[in-house]
Amino acid sequence: MRDPKTIRNIAFVGHGNTGKTSLVSALLFITGKTNRLLKVDQGNTVTDFDPEEIERKISISTAVAFTDFEEHRINLIDTPGFPNFLWEAQSALYAADAGVVLVDAGSGVEVQTERAWEVMDTLSLPRMVIINKLERENTDFFSALESLKESFGRKVVPVALPIGKEKDFTGLVDLVSGKAFIYQKDESGKWSEGEIPTELQEKYEEWRNELVEMVAESDEELMEKYLEDALTQEDLVKGLRNSVIAGEIYPVLPASAILNIGTWNIAKAIVELLPSPAERPPIKVEDVEIKADVEEPLAALVFKTLSDPFAGRISIMRVFSGRLTPDSVVINANRGTEEKISNLFYMFGKEHISAEEAVAGEIVATAKLKNTFTGDSLCSKDRPVKLPFPQLPEPTISFAIEPKTKKDEDKISTALHKLHEEDPSFKAERDSETKELILSGNGQLHVEVLMSKLKKQYGVEVLLKTPKIPYRETIKGTADVQGKYKKQTGGRGQYGDVKIKMEPLPRGEDFEFVDQIFGGAIPKNFIPAVEKGIQEARKKGVLAGYPTVDFRVILYDGSYHPVDSSDLAFQIAASMAFKKGAKMAKPTLLEPIMKVEIVVPEQYMGDVMGNLNGRRGRILGTEMKGKKAIIKAYVPMAEMLTFEPDLTSITGGRGTYRMEFSHYDEVPQHLQEKIIEQAKAEGRISAEEE
Repeated sequence: MRDPKTIRNIAFVGHGNTGKTSLVSALLFITGKTNRLLKVDQGNTVTDFDPEEIERKISISTAVAFTDFEEHRINLIDTPGFPNFLWEAQSALYAADAGVVLVDAGSGVEVQTERAWEVMDTLSLPRMVIINKLERENTDFFSALESLKESFGRKVVPVALPIGKEKDFTGLVDLVSGKAFIYQKDESGKWSEGEIPTELQEKYEEWRNELVEMVAESDEELMEKYLEDALTQEDLVKGLRNSVIAGEIYPVLPASAILNIGTWNIAKAIVELLPSPAERPPIKVEDVEIKADVEEPLAALVFKTLSDPFAGRISIMRVFSGRLTPDSVVINANRGTEEKISNLFYMFGKEHISAEEAVAGEIVATAKLKNTFTGDSLCSKDRPVKLPFPQLPEPTISFAIEPKTKKDEDKISTALHKLHEEDPSFKAERDSETKELILSGNGQLHVEVLMSKLKKQYGVEVLLKTPKIPYRETIKGTADVQGKYKKQTGGRGQYGDVKIKMEPLPRGEDFEFVDQIFGGAIPKNFIPAVEKGIQEARKKGVLAGYPTVDFRVILYDGSYHPVDSSDLAFQIAASMAFKKGAKMAKPTLLEPIMKVEIVVPEQYMGDVMGNLNGRRGRILGTEMKGKKAIIKAYVPMAEMLTFEPDLTSITGGRGTYRMEFSHYDEVPQHLQEKIIEQAKAEGRISAEEE
């Protein structure tokens, strides 16, 4: 049985292209889990195994691998770095005990670095930072370090300094031990100890003093020793670990993952500085405390689901307390159902390594659970608890998707269901009004990846289209009209005659039918047929074929025939009256208005507000939250369909937004004409109705 104290669960996070997957590959290589240094460019890394990832050379979903170093099990959770896949990184952090944040030495802090940092702040996760890609031209460790300090404060402190720069980057100086580590440049990851270069001696003294001071500040006893100039090496090592676990210090190391320089020091720092599951505070769920204790009742969180063509649905979970064995029966606390665990295995990328049991602190997987999905908690029967998990993001971009062939149409539902098991952050819904299948994702790239997977994994090809806007029609004036239907066909005829008044209702009131028939002008048994005729007719308005809303119909007179009148005749007469009255009562088009809330760094507020104004938006107000501006506005749905790429462009990916339907409002006249012409082209209204 593995001791939780010897486990490290580490999520590798940061902006796209900072080298997270490359660093995981280097760690697996130097610890003997792979026999060579696998590379993203060669498409053979352990944690980027999806065909889309290999083709695009980016991580798209979270993957798990493990290694062993100095008698510790390190679970490596490799996360995507592009904003479209932020939720994958968030989910991984809920399963981790610490984060390793990668920063490009040439770019410094980027948007995904900030977002991942915010999530780790929310979870109070300890973390360390790797300034990577120091072998490249125009990179500088100290510039990147300054960027980190500007963004995250003075807690960001180097525990090592680079030796050399750009193509001459060969190793690092450890500020804790005072040793220099010189790496071979053959990608082997081998190193030797050397002397601190003379040109680094002054910087070494400067930064070591800052490190010692920061460690001393975090502990009163150490501060007393520091003031007495008596802080020992042992005090520094112990104090640094305590400070990192407490979130008082974020240690920074230099590296080149692709050249395998600094990897051994990173592995050493993960084991020596970052916490085990046993050193993390208990998770509090209502009145229950979940501790990393093998003797406690089981509590495990499924944080990732994979769809395997051979093994079926694979649930990857973090065990927070207790133990799990094959053939055990557990409770899905989210769904109130039982699940039988048939098998257990460790994930090594896409490989499965059999496990006899999983104990508190471990990351393990099982296959073919019947009713368990990402975010669900598996627990002992006597203590079902729902472990914390991030909410699904609201999609930011939508497309109507149309299968290319009848064969594709038959398969699309099953294929989307399978994709949704792996990635619940997208939505696929049939719009009841437009009849379109709407696919909504977290950005253009997200949707492109989904389309590509549909084609390659499930053989389903689809066309992407701009979704139809669910416009409405209404009236601004009044009308008093007659609808008379009379038909004689040799036998029994058809006769229905209605007189109605039409008038507008306040926005949002939909429809009201008023019966003011007196004296039996229309028998009572035909009144429901009149209303039904209008209800049916209003489904297709007179301007552009959209449903008509926010009006009242007053039935005040009519006539009937004792033999020829029928429900059908009065329905047709009512429909005729509606169409005639709607045309006379100043019909107009309404469009859906969305309430939008946008969060952007303060410096982009003006540009974003200008963009919203250009989209016919109405700014409701702004407020500041730290360095972020929150903009609230009403914007027509039609104008929001292309907002996501514009916001990304304006803010460099640092802006986020969410929106919800608010109300309907009148479409400007010049735009109404275009919508009506489009409706004619699509055949929504016939020549007769024009």
